Amino acid sequence: MKYRKNKIKRQHSIIKGLKKFLEHNVSSLDSVEGIIPGRIKVGKTPGENLIVSYQYSTISGAKLIARSGTSVQEVFVITNDPNKLKKVIKENYPD
Repeated sequence: MKYRKNKIKRQHSIIKGLKKFLEHNVSSLDSVEGIIPGRIKVGKTPGENLIVSYQYSTISGAKLIARSGTSVQEVFVITNDPNKLKKVIKENYPD
């Protein structure tokens, strides 16, 4: 498909560190069909390290929020098993 590599849509920019996390942890899951990074906003909380959190399940998969520095990005994951995705996020970013 156009603009896709390793199930990740690459039409727009991706915040620092997120691409590597998605390639190594999320796109490797068999249940994941696609990953669509959304818009980037400026957050109020500063921080240097990437933090990814599971927001909620959608009809087609799940919505994640990624934070790096003052940038915040939505990430939509198309999957038939959101619970497996949630587990991977918790393993890498425990509360």
